[in-house]
Amino acid sequence: MRTAKRIDRLPPYLFAEIDRKVSEARARGADIISFGVGDPDLPSPPNVVDALAEAARDPSTHRYPSYTGMPDLRAAIAAWYEHRFGVRMEADTQIQPLVGSKEGIFHLPVAFINPGDVALVPDPAYPVYETGTILAGGESVPVSLTPERGFLPDLGSIPAAVLERARVLWLNYPNNPTSAVADVDFFQRAVDFCRSHDLLLAHDAAYTEITFDGYTAPSVLQVDGAMDCAVEFHSLSKTYNMTGWRIGWVAGAPRAVEAIKRLKTNIDSGIFDAIQRAGIAALNGPQDWLAQTVERYRHRRDLLCDGLKSIGIVVEPPKGSIYLWAPVPAGHTSESFTAHLLDEADIVVAPGTAYGASGEGFVRFSLTVPDDRLEAGVDRLRRVVS
Repeated sequence: MRTAKRIDRLPPYLFAEIDRKVSEARARGADIISFGVGDPDLPSPPNVVDALAEAARDPSTHRYPSYTGMPDLRAAIAAWYEHRFGVRMEADTQIQPLVGSKEGIFHLPVAFINPGDVALVPDPAYPVYETGTILAGGESVPVSLTPERGFLPDLGSIPAAVLERARVLWLNYPNNPTSAVADVDFFQRAVDFCRSHDLLLAHDAAYTEITFDGYTAPSVLQVDGAMDCAVEFHSLSKTYNMTGWRIGWVAGAPRAVEAIKRLKTNIDSGIFDAIQRAGIAALNGPQDWLAQTVERYRHRRDLLCDGLKSIGIVVEPPKGSIYLWAPVPAGHTSESFTAHLLDEADIVVAPGTAYGASGEGFVRFSLTVPDDRLEAGVDRLRRVVS
């Protein structure tokens, strides 16, 4: 049996590898504390669970859903954007629900990248930007994110020869894995850059609602010209603790949304209607609990930052996301420090190099760990890191 060459080009998926290592360690009896995967440990809101249970009992939800999503869901997403960002959109032409934002992020290159075309991918970055490009037959060109620039890309440094072949620019703020944040002025520069070079700007906005210290994340769709060249992916996963539900959306430039919609109708049959009704309940229901969730993450952020500082690893408390991007101690690489923590402390972190070459020298800690386990993890770190 022969597999396709495109499959041979795919690296092992980072989070599947983390799951495998955790399972192996637990099989040998280790008490693993995993900071590896950004999977919220907090429950979904009660009103969302209740909406799902009620909808699942309704036989009308047991049939094929709409390819383009329930009109009420698209209307709820449009209303959320107007309330949250002051952005008005047409629910029928500028919003497409997704089976989780990862699905749309992965499929976007199929709709916009021809073989030999270039996608400009931040380095480090969420791996799916690159893997989607690989399976579309395109070339992923890294755009380095460095601490000196606040982990924002230097768009002016991209060579002209690369820009001639480029079709898509990926951005992600608040950022995974670096936790960096961006302001409206940066997004305006990025939109102007994409319009001048005929690029689609694809913004992964999964963490806009998890922010701290008075910072409020903007949407790229707020800025002038964005509706001509930009789309934004959002998800209910991190905002509403619904990672397992698989529901998100893409919104923005009508032509781009239509292309993704056309692709999806040939790939899947939409989102289970009961989950869509739960999504409507999430967006239209009480939002006050979100502040409690954010406060829980802030507490964990500060606890982990203080713990790392006590062993000589200084991390500036990030203003967004559910991650800490921590420099490794002197004498270690990203992978050697990851291995050291697993072997000596039964702690799992994600090595920075798993997100790109520019991730060398860092590891990522997720804050999706119960408070007592996080405190135990900090104690273990103090014992094994000097």
